[in-house]
Amino acid sequence: MKAQAVYPDTETTFYEEVKRAHLLPLWKLGTLLTTEPLSTVAPYIWRRSRYLPLLLQAGDLAPVERGGERRALQLSNPGLGGDWATTHTLVAAVQLLRPGETAPAHRHTPAAIRFIMEGQGAYTAVNGERCYMSPGDLVLTPSWEWHDHGNETATPIIWMDGLDVPLVRALQSMFFQPYGENVYPVSKPANDSLKLFGAGGVRPTFTKPKGMNSPLLIYPWDQTLAALEALGDREGSPFDGLILEYTNPVTGGHVMPTMACYIQLLRPGERTRAHRQTTSAVYYVLRGEGQTVINGLRLRWGSGDLIALPPWVWHDHANLSPGSDAVLFSIQDTPTFEALGLYREEAHESPQMIRGEYQDD
Repeated sequence: MKAQAVYPDTETTFYEEVKRAHLLPLWKLGTLLTTEPLSTVAPYIWRRSRYLPLLLQAGDLAPVERGGERRALQLSNPGLGGDWATTHTLVAAVQLLRPGETAPAHRHTPAAIRFIMEGQGAYTAVNGERCYMSPGDLVLTPSWEWHDHGNETATPIIWMDGLDVPLVRALQSMFFQPYGENVYPVSKPANDSLKLFGAGGVRPTFTKPKGMNSPLLIYPWDQTLAALEALGDREGSPFDGLILEYTNPVTGGHVMPTMACYIQLLRPGERTRAHRQTTSAVYYVLRGEGQTVINGLRLRWGSGDLIALPPWVWHDHANLSPGSDAVLFSIQDTPTFEALGLYREEAHESPQMIRGEYQDD
């Protein structure tokens, strides 16, 4: 049976009625099916010389007790319109805890990591286990775990935060809950997960970790550095140099279901081969001076700088430090893309040409 026209047979009226009916004409949306990913995430550098004075000044202006929040400056990507995001799936920040301070206990669905930048002896407590921190340590705070921070030393401590906030918001799964007291009760020995799961190659059979997160909460820098140095003169990755992934000691997989963490070493004069991935990353320069070329744009970096890497951009790294290694820590959204079957990687066929210099704003 032939359908009868409900509305006047004019194109303008038709599309107006389609819009009012909350429908979309798919034949008009073909441009959304792009031949490759298009991203508004901008390559960007947050320089230590610029963020550190502001973070220290925040110590006088923002008490950590206010609202149960943290004294942290988020790395806001200029390509994302001021959103709570450093890339489209990751957010990073720098956080300060001064002597004698306690950041109140809370929990939230976004998972978090801490990479310690400066200071020693303060702690992050996760579900009653205090992890005492030193520069270069990685500390995990899995999703929906009670956590607080405390500094009982005489010196400030500064660390990099990394969270999957933009992803959790996009999935409309944000939950946040403050704890009733400032500090969650201590119920385990300090660094207990390190004693149980940090031996490397062996683990206890009398405890069965649950969930998808690594049961090891702290990855000490001395162990990570020893693992890097043990690689010796190996060739390493053509794209990342000598690179190691922090892993779940039970599964051998990523430390969290949404974020992966890496440490990489570039030898003096080394420039890697360019490649691109569907994933994004935030880098922290632990030591050294060098450059990262992103789609032909050269970004020069030094110790303490942080870099946002957009998805699906050609990029390579180079160590410009004469006679010394450069070391980069990074968080990446690789697990999410692998789980969804969206991970893709391509190698550049020839050395990437440098077409411009990054300019600080």
